[in-house]
Amino acid sequence: MKLIFAKPAMPSKGALVVGVLEGRKLLPTAQAIDAKTHGALKRAFEASRFEGKKDQVAILLAPPGTRLSRIIAIGLGKGVEVNALGLEAFGAKAALEAIASQESDVALAVDAIAGCKLGLGEMAARMALGARLRSWRFDRYLTQEKPDDKPKLKNLTLLTGEVTQARRAFAPLVALAEGIELTRELQSEPANIIHPESMAARARELTKLGVSVEILGEARMKKLGMNALLGVGQGSARESKLVVLRWTGAKNKNAKPVAIVGKGVTFDSGGISIKPSGGMEDMKWDMSGAAVVFGLMKALAGRKAKVNVVGIAGLVENMPSGTAQRPGDVVRSMSGQTIEVINTDAEGRLVLADALWYCQNRFKPVAMIDLATLTGAILIALGSEYAGLFVTDNKLSDGLVRAGEATGESLWRLPLSDTYDKLIKSDIADMKNVGDGKAGSITAAQFLKRFTNNVPWAHLDIAGTAWTKKDLATVPKGASAFGVRLLERFLAENYEN
Repeated sequence: MKLIFAKPAMPSKGALVVGVLEGRKLLPTAQAIDAKTHGALKRAFEASRFEGKKDQVAILLAPPGTRLSRIIAIGLGKGVEVNALGLEAFGAKAALEAIASQESDVALAVDAIAGCKLGLGEMAARMALGARLRSWRFDRYLTQEKPDDKPKLKNLTLLTGEVTQARRAFAPLVALAEGIELTRELQSEPANIIHPESMAARARELTKLGVSVEILGEARMKKLGMNALLGVGQGSARESKLVVLRWTGAKNKNAKPVAIVGKGVTFDSGGISIKPSGGMEDMKWDMSGAAVVFGLMKALAGRKAKVNVVGIAGLVENMPSGTAQRPGDVVRSMSGQTIEVINTDAEGRLVLADALWYCQNRFKPVAMIDLATLTGAILIALGSEYAGLFVTDNKLSDGLVRAGEATGESLWRLPLSDTYDKLIKSDIADMKNVGDGKAGSITAAQFLKRFTNNVPWAHLDIAGTAWTKKDLATVPKGASAFGVRLLERFLAENYEN
């Protein structure tokens, strides 16, 4: 689907999408259409009981006095509720209806809305972003799809009185969309396609955008003492990797960076502590944290963000075999701290332990944020509505929560406290990798905190938000890329210069 910005004009073919406020309050384009069709639009509303409530749809076929095949009216709800996220959701809904119409050309009217503080150009750009994100589909392996099931929409034209401003506003959003799409793609690929070696290879593609890419293999990591990370992957035929991505966009190229660290378990069988078979196929996206790092770096480089950022991705495959790590093993991490591995299915924290220590030790970041599909316990606590936030710095917390609210990728702060440390106390090592089942997400975060060396740090447990079982406003069912928008906004608001 191609997104086009054009000046307002009555299309000569295809379909036209218009917005209507709650209470059947017509916006200017809908008013003009209703007048041109001698009230046919309002009569269609009455017949379908359309009130203009959010996401309500009414369709007028072959409108009299026009060459259009149909007019699609979509409810916007109350105008005072329309903001950037609302406009993206409206654009997403418009794209879905456009695709369902089976038309190849569809226009979307961008009208001023009472209560909306954005200009027409920014409104059009936000609608276009929503349309692009919601119409994304992962169809690489569909070889028998029926022609009628394939989208026929070729052009979605946004009609706006501020074409130049719309194109200007959309340019950085394109970079954001491309980053989100990369993350979704990596999450969606099966584990026989995306594994530590192939995912590391995908990182090299970012060099085209100016991202510095360094890949550490097992020999290098062994010399560095990354035995916690390496222990997770030792049962796999695939070699573990550590990917280091650097974007240096700040005016001061030597300024300390912000670091983003991602868990990249490309498939998690649970290891010797093997998972139940039901739902194990979902564990292909246990690398979502690392995928977010890749997508974020692509978004930042794509819009030439004025910030220095380091991205670290620990890539492993957790498999059971004769060489796999065993419950009861003790490993010495890069930090020198020893870990008793009670459960090999609590592997993500072992990967992050060495990745976090390596990151803070080498790059001395001003702040360090990790993302991981870390615990099932976070779904029990928060469901799929919020990601868990654990943080050692209130300023960092405030910035992340604000960015989450602005992007719809919401965070809920949970406690960190030394009182939880006793739950991961080991009799034979400095710590064990799981507690007794209580406060599972918190004890996992307490475990990670031991490897941050007092750097301002935040941990995002995205196990409940990385993948969606249902369609969301701008996210089709499946890979959500949760975290790309959040962190891109956070960096823009707090660190860009």
